[in-house]
Amino acid sequence: MKVKEAMGLLTVQICIKMAIATMSIKISNRRRMAVIGMGYVGLPLGVTFAESGISVVGIDVNASKMARLNVGDSYIEDIESSRLIPLVEQGLLAGSTDFDLLPSVEAISICVPTPLSKTRDPDMSYVVSATEQIVPRLSKGQVIVLESTTYPGTTRDVILPALEKSGLKVGKDFYLAYSPERVDPGREDFTTKNTPKVLGGVTPACVEKAKTFYEKAIDTVVPVSSPETAEMVKLLENTFRAVNIGLVNEVLLMCEKLGVDAWEVIDAAATKPFGFMKFTPGPGLGGHCIPIDPHYLSWKLKTLNYTARFIELASEVNTSMPEHWVKKVQDELNEYSKALKGSKILVLGAAYKKDISDVRESPALDIMSLLLEKGSLVEYHDPHVPSFKEHGMEMESVNDLDKALGEADCVVVVTDHSFYDWDEISSRSKLLVDTRHVTWRV
Repeated sequence: MKVKEAMGLLTVQICIKMAIATMSIKISNRRRMAVIGMGYVGLPLGVTFAESGISVVGIDVNASKMARLNVGDSYIEDIESSRLIPLVEQGLLAGSTDFDLLPSVEAISICVPTPLSKTRDPDMSYVVSATEQIVPRLSKGQVIVLESTTYPGTTRDVILPALEKSGLKVGKDFYLAYSPERVDPGREDFTTKNTPKVLGGVTPACVEKAKTFYEKAIDTVVPVSSPETAEMVKLLENTFRAVNIGLVNEVLLMCEKLGVDAWEVIDAAATKPFGFMKFTPGPGLGGHCIPIDPHYLSWKLKTLNYTARFIELASEVNTSMPEHWVKKVQDELNEYSKALKGSKILVLGAAYKKDISDVRESPALDIMSLLLEKGSLVEYHDPHVPSFKEHGMEMESVNDLDKALGEADCVVVVTDHSFYDWDEISSRSKLLVDTRHVTWRV
């Protein structure tokens, strides 16, 4: 049972206010590990180590989140409050905004955001800021591991020079490594604990020290020869997905021109037991990895006077998909002599993938924004996203789905949540555009 259910919302709010008020009080018992950045990556990592008996302090500039952590109230869907409560009660996990806790720990993992700027360049400000907090507090023997997704060379060229300003030497006084996060929100079969962990150290001693520490909580650690190799591993994984999704999205566009069912083609091709891996078309890319990570690699290669052509082309195809589906809505309405402008459009799903609440880079938001620009009357429904404020839009999910389905001139399926009864939606919709191929009206 979640904390909010057990204690009541009011009690939780009081506890959080008390926790914020006492946030400056140092955690008295020695912690073995600090995780800087307690979001989608940092919290699961901290919980995994704490469940292995390693005492962890999570450090984040968001005092409200750290207060929630300290009363066992999870703010991440993948981590139930029922997992946090015993760890907090046993003193194995705590949250703080105090970087002065760093000198006493054995290992520090950096799990801060690495977004792209408006010009699609890497924004390393969070990594730099975290490193600057570590430098004056760096202690002999500490293991420092960067987990944030970044371009090859970041660990050695950005973090290492800063840490060595402390006067300590890498591989001798402290140990620096890179280990890419492999979090897949909403997934239950592969977690932080049982997903193999790639790890590359600046020196052989660095990778050995980091490997020894991570093996205390992670089932399989995969050492590689350098941090650059580990950084490239992460970018290859997500570039592989982005390029293949771009491929099947273009196959969809080609099949429409040819009058062929793209999903039938893909399903038939997937019967081949070798040499083919199934990817499916959709509304575009979403989330914090696939739409962003390949651009780190592309940016780095541009500095070396090389154009990553597959990445650029896949990005072009994938980012065009919301426009394709809006055009599809327009064409469907035209068949019934209705204009897109002024029509009521119901979008099903705001999250970037099924059964989660994450709207980062969600193509659903792009589709809604484009529809609004064209004068449509747009509503959305998502059981996991009650409201959002993104892309210059501020919207709330409709309360009455049945009523919204009956009133909509066209329903657009963007996120295939398990919540939805697709047969019911198919039969209730006047017009339906299905970007996920989950209804019988596609």
